[in-house]
Amino acid sequence: MAKKLPKTDIVTVGVGWVGGIIASELTKKGYKVVGLERGKSRSTQDYLKVHDELRYAQRYELMQDLSRETVTIRHNLKQKALPYREWGSFLFGDGLGGSGVHWNGQTYLFLPYDFEIYSKTVEHYGKNKIPKGMTIQDWGITHDELLPYYNQFLKMSGISGEPNPLKGSPQYKYPTKPMLESSEMKLFKDAASKLGYHPYSMPSANLSENYTNPDNISRGACQYCGFCERFGCEYGAKADPVVTVLPVAEKTGKYELRTHSVVRKVLHSGGKATGVLYVDTRTGEEYIQEAEVVVLSAYQMNNVKIMLNSKLGKPYDPKTGQGVIGKNYAYQVNFGGSTGFFDKEYNVFAGAGALGANLDDFNGDFFDHSDLNFIHGANVRIGKSGNRPIQNNAVPAGTPSWGKEFKDASIKYANRTISVGAQGASMPWADNYLDLDPTYKDAFGDPLVRMTFNWKDQDKQLGKYLGEKTAGILKEMGASKVNQGGQKVGDYDIRNYQSTHNTGGSIMGADPETSALNNYLQMWDCENVFSAGANAFGHNSGYNPTGTVGALAYRAAEGIEKYLKKGGSLA
Repeated sequence: MAKKLPKTDIVTVGVGWVGGIIASELTKKGYKVVGLERGKSRSTQDYLKVHDELRYAQRYELMQDLSRETVTIRHNLKQKALPYREWGSFLFGDGLGGSGVHWNGQTYLFLPYDFEIYSKTVEHYGKNKIPKGMTIQDWGITHDELLPYYNQFLKMSGISGEPNPLKGSPQYKYPTKPMLESSEMKLFKDAASKLGYHPYSMPSANLSENYTNPDNISRGACQYCGFCERFGCEYGAKADPVVTVLPVAEKTGKYELRTHSVVRKVLHSGGKATGVLYVDTRTGEEYIQEAEVVVLSAYQMNNVKIMLNSKLGKPYDPKTGQGVIGKNYAYQVNFGGSTGFFDKEYNVFAGAGALGANLDDFNGDFFDHSDLNFIHGANVRIGKSGNRPIQNNAVPAGTPSWGKEFKDASIKYANRTISVGAQGASMPWADNYLDLDPTYKDAFGDPLVRMTFNWKDQDKQLGKYLGEKTAGILKEMGASKVNQGGQKVGDYDIRNYQSTHNTGGSIMGADPETSALNNYLQMWDCENVFSAGANAFGHNSGYNPTGTVGALAYRAAEGIEKYLKKGGSLA
């Protein structure tokens, strides 16, 4: 029998960026918030003197235990899905701060085109531009409506950046100056400019200078150590929930954090949630935490899993197109990048997670798609995140994968390799979706999320196009050899890391028939449940998602306060 705990105003299921922002904003307003985190607690002290690539980057110290909780994966409806038991294509963070601790800090804000992608695509090219089976739709909110929340996230996290010089691109006031410019970044910018493109410094959550945010949280500048992605930052220079929003919530005295707490279900009746059922993994005891508002603020896959296992909303059926929970799963098209090999040596070790330069000439609808067989595009960039010795060992195409020739090439190009990447947009399709696996269960006996996904011709054509552009930039930069990306792309392969940018599954929109959430991230079918993670995205843009996740969290916090005052649907 689960033990019932005293009721609180708000309970958050997961304590990463979404759970942290909502806790910070609403405790400041006097509300009591309980944060349930499945992993352990963390602080910057945990990362002192642990620049250990083997432990964190190769053995995944900060990630979820796949033997207890994972997803199953298949390419199509005819296949049986199998569990994802060894880290490969994407990484689920675990512990306080979640994926907001192990991210690189690359902080982009989605384009106006993204939020009205269906309307704008039809307006520019007609309905026939959207292929059969592609399920893009408008998000129920515009870029201008989300802009105040974007600005809140920029100021809270102290994003370092500079204006985008591309005509028609949104302009943001970054609170700190751009990061330092490396020789590789200058080479990229000069080459891109010669080709007629519009490069600028990457917007970064690695502070370029000491900064104190509007909540009076002070952090020091980045040390350019090269240990960001898959690592926590011992300096606190990389913005994460543990060093930004959670201290604000804790200081109010209105916040209670409970770690080692795995939420299994949202309890609900008559269109309203009463609380959540969770397990303390240290003791195995079950608890019911009652609340006026439940916030699903875990990683995207886990939010969808909890909705499905809780029977919240109507599950999506790919055969009929009906239902909304599991709909519009999308990923990231990251195979359009290319790698150049140079005669000159560069310092490829020193860097930071979001040190780099980029351009948007081939992103969104900034270029004409009339004669192209894909929509959207990608942010093209050079990243200077620091090439650690175990993970990085690029050699030119055609080099044997072992033996003397491989070793000689590996040594020669250890400091002569530069990659130009492309963060390609991923469109949703009727048969790329999430549901509950009929066979496999987690450690508590609940069904796992089943992911049905494969690349479409849209993705392959986009990747091929981007490969040509990224290879062209590298040649202009002076590369003597280039491994061009986007060529001969087969089925989606789970084995190799690509991106942790999983999106969709319980998307926002203007219509409860086609979306799970309204534009305050409130569930249509259960008025006191909110969810502001990447699960709310109708598709994935040609950018990293965290800036938009943060903005939606601020929007949801505003909505929760409105709901607590008057109740009912906010849209």
